[in-house]
Amino acid sequence: MTAQAQPVLSSTLVTLFSICCGAIVANIYYAQPIIELIAPDVGISTANAGFIVSLTQIGYALGLFFLVPLADLLENRRLMLATLAVTITSLVGMALTDSPAGLLLMSTLIGFSSVSVQILIPLAAHLAREENRGRVVGNIMSGLLLGILLARPVSSLIADHFGWRAVFYCAAVLMLIIAVVVIFTIPSHQPQHKVSYRQLVASLAHLFKRYALLRQRAFYQGLMFAAFSLYWTAAPLFLSERYNLSQTEIAIFALVGAIGAIAAPMAGRLADAGLTEKMSKLAMILAAVSFVPGLFNLPFGLMFLALTGVLLDFAVQMNMVLGQREIYALDPHSRGRLNALYMTSIFIGGAAGSTMAGALYAYGGWFAVAIMGSALPLLALLVFLKKSASRPLHASEDAT
Repeated sequence: MTAQAQPVLSSTLVTLFSICCGAIVANIYYAQPIIELIAPDVGISTANAGFIVSLTQIGYALGLFFLVPLADLLENRRLMLATLAVTITSLVGMALTDSPAGLLLMSTLIGFSSVSVQILIPLAAHLAREENRGRVVGNIMSGLLLGILLARPVSSLIADHFGWRAVFYCAAVLMLIIAVVVIFTIPSHQPQHKVSYRQLVASLAHLFKRYALLRQRAFYQGLMFAAFSLYWTAAPLFLSERYNLSQTEIAIFALVGAIGAIAAPMAGRLADAGLTEKMSKLAMILAAVSFVPGLFNLPFGLMFLALTGVLLDFAVQMNMVLGQREIYALDPHSRGRLNALYMTSIFIGGAAGSTMAGALYAYGGWFAVAIMGSALPLLALLVFLKKSASRPLHASEDAT
């Protein structure tokens, strides 16, 4: 398939894209609920355990910045297969390592190479028709977000019964299967750009400076994702210490958060209907309010903690899809780079949230986590309201 071909995306292909995205992105989150098992086994202190998660997210941000722009230059399927090969190698390396330095290096490489998922999403946007692009991206994002949410319970269950290293062996096998699926089902796509890689990466700064809408959406979602990562990094520690839950019980708790995945297809349809601004505001308010129960010593605390997870996941996922729908309309020929910039900003926020989680919980308990968790989306909301009060910036506008 060439860049000039009429966009075609069947429902079967949308489903395959969704499954591949979910399976690949899960690699970034397998370690999150089991860091208390991994860290002492390789000699990492509890206070520094959050680095296992944050370095994976930093690696992902680096991959987004340096690898994903290649989706605007190289044949997409071949590029995906190359990154999957690195993912498989690093997952096996994670399972085999016994040193802190080796484990942290493998964590970074897992994140760096798992960006193939962000090659698939712009490809889907390219293949979809304009009138239903939001719905297609939303449906695919629901698979990706289910992968994020299900990675935690799956990881906890496997680690509880077979040890934490088995998690990464299983993930490597799954990536081999996904590579086969990519070979036989994902359409070939050769972008039109003929510039060099150096020029392509240099153009990122130009795109980021050119589009105010991109900068704004990246800022909002970066703060939202920081709150998301803060919650899901601190929650397993709190559940284990406060409620004495086992890994299997933590896995069941994490499954509750998967309810929030219904937000992605809903957000795509709402964006296609022109309700992006209203729904973005609602998402930010929900995210800020979701942490409020954690500020009080309420009865049925575990139930309210689960409710925080559901509301937060719903809000973060909705805002992410709404943002993607807007930035993909900025420049159809630069979707890979626009997506790279957007997602890089998001995962920088995620890495910051994960890094903060350990220190906040160690020194202030869940109350400190809840305060910060509310403050992050609230800041996004305040900036969003200020921007909304000025003249709306349409997707086609160049910003100064």
